[in-house]
Amino acid sequence: MESMKRCRAGWVYPTSLLCVYGFLSMVKPLEPFLIPFLTGPDKNLTMEQVANQIFPVWTYSYLALLVPVFLLTDWLRYKPVIVFQCCALFGTNAMLLWLGGVGFMQAMEFVYAVVTACDVAYFSYIYSMVALQHYLKATSYCRTTQLLGNTVGSVLGQLLVSFNLLTYKDILVLTLVLISIAMVTAVLLPMPRTSMFFHYRGEKGGGLTEEGNDNENTPKTGRVETEEEETSRGAPTGEDIPQDIREDPVEDDGKCGESSPAERRGCCNTLQQLWRDFLQSFSSREMLYWSAWWALSTCGFNQTVNYIQALWEHVEPSSNFTIYNGGVEAVSNLFGAGAAYGVGFIQLDWSCWGELALGSLSGLGGAALFAMVFSANIWVCYAGYVVFKSLYMLLITIAMFRIAAGLSSERYALVFGANTFAALVLQTILTSIVVDSRGLGLDIVPQFIIYGSYFSCIALLFLLRGLYTFYRHRTAPERRTGEQQNQIRDTHSEQKC
Repeated sequence: MESMKRCRAGWVYPTSLLCVYGFLSMVKPLEPFLIPFLTGPDKNLTMEQVANQIFPVWTYSYLALLVPVFLLTDWLRYKPVIVFQCCALFGTNAMLLWLGGVGFMQAMEFVYAVVTACDVAYFSYIYSMVALQHYLKATSYCRTTQLLGNTVGSVLGQLLVSFNLLTYKDILVLTLVLISIAMVTAVLLPMPRTSMFFHYRGEKGGGLTEEGNDNENTPKTGRVETEEEETSRGAPTGEDIPQDIREDPVEDDGKCGESSPAERRGCCNTLQQLWRDFLQSFSSREMLYWSAWWALSTCGFNQTVNYIQALWEHVEPSSNFTIYNGGVEAVSNLFGAGAAYGVGFIQLDWSCWGELALGSLSGLGGAALFAMVFSANIWVCYAGYVVFKSLYMLLITIAMFRIAAGLSSERYALVFGANTFAALVLQTILTSIVVDSRGLGLDIVPQFIIYGSYFSCIALLFLLRGLYTFYRHRTAPERRTGEQQNQIRDTHSEQKC
């Protein structure tokens, strides 16, 4: 029993459970064939209804939910949001299986937006449960299992469809079974005692002091203890605390649901600290440039991934062609993972060459999009998508590394969340103008011409910025030498005087 407690108190147990949950939740065999399923005999929807009326709901809902879910995640301490995410994922697939029509599919997209908005809880949870020295390993394991689950799901879906082993509805039933198993692992996750802002380790009832600063006695290891761990090391339990100082708001004043003035002050201090951390994190000009690329490129990447199946269906309809969407997704995930992993072995001065890399590789991504549109060949479309996704995974890994390296405090979730929110704002604007039937409602080919042009503009912007940065780095030694010579001349002049 004692060894089991020690195991659960360490970092391996929660990381393992989270990896299992991440793997099972990402096994989605039907996802590469979603448009053929919706436009086929099962749902009888048209391509215009799917692309211009149903899919935009996810973008709008994701934007509206991201900030509230981010704050709720911290307030509820991660685990409840992960469990709720699993419930929403089950509901998404259940609606796909048993409901039909434009209205119900729009509701399904809203529920799926809840799932994606809750992703912040998945990555924030592990940082709240492991010590700082285990961050890299835990992050690597969680991301690898997610990519592996996505790859397994794509391959599984391709095999089931290609060999006619299961129908689309049977595949959804299989997905529901996997999600149910994932639910069990989510429930078994240990509950953190604290969180980043609302339950920061410090004074009772709040995560911050009255001045809004972190408690000076708080360990800076990023480590959070579970209830079992605190009990095992001798921390006072509820029974050990005298009755007059226990935290029990219901018994203290009998007003359930009303917050005390101290709690309200703690919430205000938390929000003020959030704002101060936000301003401090983006005070660096280099941080702003990398974050700008993150937001701009993620916007275009999400649009491309969301509507790539519609382009494939346009180039080669699934009714007269054995589609290989699942295989292409699997290959693109593997190439993307390989590209992201390979970044760690590149010896390069990113402060000098980083923006040039962003510009040139973004230009290659735009060229891949143009090749997909103008080739009218499904195999060129497949190859272009693999190239495009691999380049994005490579660059977003570099951007995350540069941003994390530039942060003076451990506010990764805040900065990454802000960049994702900015990307969603841009994506919402782009969707409402280009895709939505209430806007231009363009067909899929003009859409991808716009996306290719969009990445070309990003490439031009960062190429110009990269050339300027490169010139500044090359001339910096000359400027320093000139300044030193001027200082020497001034010193000699003063001595003569």
